[in-house]
Amino acid sequence: MNQLFFDNWDGILRVLITTVIAYFLVILMLRISGKRTLAKMNAFDTIVTIALGSILGSVILNKSTPIAEGLLAIALLIFLQFVITSITVRSRFFKKIISNTPTLIYYKGELLHPTMKKERISIGEINKSVREAGHANFDDIDAIVLETTGDITIITNNKEERNSAMTDVKSSKF
Repeated sequence: MNQLFFDNWDGILRVLITTVIAYFLVILMLRISGKRTLAKMNAFDTIVTIALGSILGSVILNKSTPIAEGLLAIALLIFLQFVITSITVRSRFFKKIISNTPTLIYYKGELLHPTMKKERISIGEINKSVREAGHANFDDIDAIVLETTGDITIITNNKEERNSAMTDVKSSKF
C-alpha cells in the first residue's frame, strides 16, 4: 500500500526524462510526416492515432519498455501511415479499401431514408447540421453529404456542372 502514491525517485525521474524525450521526438516525427497525419481523421487515421497514444503511454509509464523500442514503434506507425496515405492518393483501388466514400443523404427536397438508415444518421443530426450552416429550412439546400470523416456538408445551389464537387459522392440520384 505504501507504493500506491510513491515508489521511488528513480521512477519519477524515468517518467520525467522519458516523457520529455518522447514528446519532442513524436512532435518531430509528426512534423516530418506532414500535415496529412494531423488532418481531420477518417476511421483509419483514428485507429493509428489511438495506437500511437497507446505506445506513447506504454513508453512513458511502463518500466519494461525501453524508450528506443517505443520510439521505433511510433516512428514505424507514422511511416506506415505516410506510406498508406501516399498509396491511397495514387491508387483508386487502394483508396476504396482504406477510405470511405462520401454519401448523399439528402437531394433536392428528398431525404434519402434508406441511406440515412444504412449510415445511421438521424433526421435530428441533419436538422442540426442545417441550422449550423445558417439555414432555417431545406428550401435553399440542394444536397446534404455525409463526408468520410463523419461530418455533414450542406450544399446550396448545386448547378451540376462539369467541375462539380459531387463527382465522388456515392448516390443513386445522379
